[in-house]
Amino acid sequence: MKRSAILAAALLLTVLVSQAGSQTYVPPPVYSVGLSGPRMGLTVLDQGVVDQLRDRSLDVRPVISQFGWQLEKQFFTKSSGLTAVNEWVLLMGGLEQGVALPSATWMVGVRTSAGTEFGLGPNLTPAGLALALAAGVTFRTGPMNVPVNLAVVPSKAGMRVSVLTGFTMRR
Repeated sequence: MKRSAILAAALLLTVLVSQAGSQTYVPPPVYSVGLSGPRMGLTVLDQGVVDQLRDRSLDVRPVISQFGWQLEKQFFTKSSGLTAVNEWVLLMGGLEQGVALPSATWMVGVRTSAGTEFGLGPNLTPAGLALALAAGVTFRTGPMNVPVNLAVVPSKAGMRVSVLTGFTMRR
């Protein structure tokens, strides 16, 4: 009987140790990549957006320039090359018209190994709060990335369509 009790205790201990061992699995580290950099481009405003801005004492023509900065982090990459992306796009529009129209957009999306990207997120401007939808492609040349993106921002006042480009350096 003693022998069977020792054998049972050994078996129980083996099972517990193997379960505890399975809980110590540590996934591989996740590396984030910073891809922040300058952005510039143009935005085309529907007449409803132009009128809404005029009602707020901001007189602009339907096409405005955009200058700013994109803060971007890639924070997950699958072996297939699909990457999760989180970014803030902070722009100042209309400077060529003597007007400063700030905008802030938080985008969450994905990028493929070929550089094709899609994202969406909230956008805040003097024209109001809206949801931005964006797509584009990033061209890579050595350590430099050159993104070209098209963003569409529908709102109650009308549509805004932006084309932006810039550059980033892989760090």
